[in-house]
Amino acid sequence: MHFSKTYAQLLQELPPELSQNAIQYRQLKKLINQVVTELASLGLGPSVLQDLLRTGASGKGKEKATVPAHARVEYELNSASGVIEPRLRLFVDPPDAPSPPSRIRELGDAEGVEEEPDHNAASQQVALLWALQRQKAQDSEPDTEPPDPTEGPTPTPVEMVIPLASDSAFFQLLATTLEALSEHLLTIRAQFVETLQELTKSVSDAARPSSSSSGFKVHSPLNANAGVVGVDVGSSKSDLYAWRQIFQLYVEAEIFENVSERHRGERSIEDVEERLRLFVERVTKQGLGDGRKLRLKHSRTALESFLQLNLFILNVKKFELANAEATRKILKKHAKRTALPATDNHNTNALVLLPASSTSLPRILVQELGTTLLPIIPSLDDYACLICTSLAFKPIRLSCGHLFCVRCLVKMQKRGQADCPMCRAPCVLLADKTNVDWALLNFMRDWFAEEAAAKQKQNEEEATNEHLREIGLDPDQKCIVM
Repeated sequence: MHFSKTYAQLLQELPPELSQNAIQYRQLKKLINQVVTELASLGLGPSVLQDLLRTGASGKGKEKATVPAHARVEYELNSASGVIEPRLRLFVDPPDAPSPPSRIRELGDAEGVEEEPDHNAASQQVALLWALQRQKAQDSEPDTEPPDPTEGPTPTPVEMVIPLASDSAFFQLLATTLEALSEHLLTIRAQFVETLQELTKSVSDAARPSSSSSGFKVHSPLNANAGVVGVDVGSSKSDLYAWRQIFQLYVEAEIFENVSERHRGERSIEDVEERLRLFVERVTKQGLGDGRKLRLKHSRTALESFLQLNLFILNVKKFELANAEATRKILKKHAKRTALPATDNHNTNALVLLPASSTSLPRILVQELGTTLLPIIPSLDDYACLICTSLAFKPIRLSCGHLFCVRCLVKMQKRGQADCPMCRAPCVLLADKTNVDWALLNFMRDWFAEEAAAKQKQNEEEATNEHLREIGLDPDQKCIVM
């Protein structure tokens, strides 16, 4: 299937706010046809133009040109006025030059071209280019006759600049479309951020901490005993744990980007579609897409909005890649059909003169999602004890700044371990109740109520067993009543 049909089908599948601002591929193809017609009217068929351009390329071409060596053409993409103005700069000996004998003039005589004393530049230009085209078809034998040194010096070549109106229209349409597309993508980003902020507020309301109604204060007095702090798992409705599970699945899916060191980078469209589908399946299979775990109605609405945002990022990725491919192909077709190069003497690439985005918009939108929405649900891994790797409930922050749960710190002190396991600073034995991080303790009670309750129960059982061993009792031995 031709690219133009594939491109049109893809645009039909995208939302109207994207497809209506796409590259006008078919219109650009029509303009290329007009460029070909314009060049043909000047006698510059593709083969003739290729030979002229090869002759003017400072001897870069290895094949011998089939046009006179003293005739050459340069293709320029002039942008001094702020718009791209393609033109041909033609260098050739004057048709009426008396010496040396001009191949162009000979060809004109052979074909019956009358050499009237018409000094009109346009008429000379058309006659000259027509002669070059006829020479391409008839002159198969190279001119081996050496020039006569008595004929005098070679006259100064005539320089003519030929503006290409149709080519200007082509580049003007392409540049205007790309500029409008760039502005539209900025609008899309602003709208995405606004929608994302609304979603963030909705998820934040639905995933409020279960124990946020507790009377515990962040700045507790230093003489307070962290050991007597308890955990009250609130009974109010909250979808905190459901959203934490959803976000955990989302991070693990790595839908849009591969974060591994070996294959880091953006994924292909096919890979993104497959991973997004698998993510939705996992969410549904674990009961996170309905009322089984998402108990609040606005939570289920927010989940639908979250999935729609991811689908929108996928569509933007399709749209961006399709437009980049359309731009590449239309410039390639322009060079192939017209024989005009994609470069000139002053620009290494025609795209240098066209508006272009330096950053991938889908990547920006994914980053917005990762920095705005995902962090509103704290992750357990960020608040784990560095020794037992479970929640560092009743956290002790040493003077070196490293954090451990109270049970791990007590064990280190009983073993007489004075150095911090992370940095080897001699501060473990100096820690006391003043090292309790009360603000973090309160934070964990709010956001990790279930984990904190489980950790508290585990700590109490472990402390009881240690006490029994100290008094000579085996905690594993069952009590037998005779």
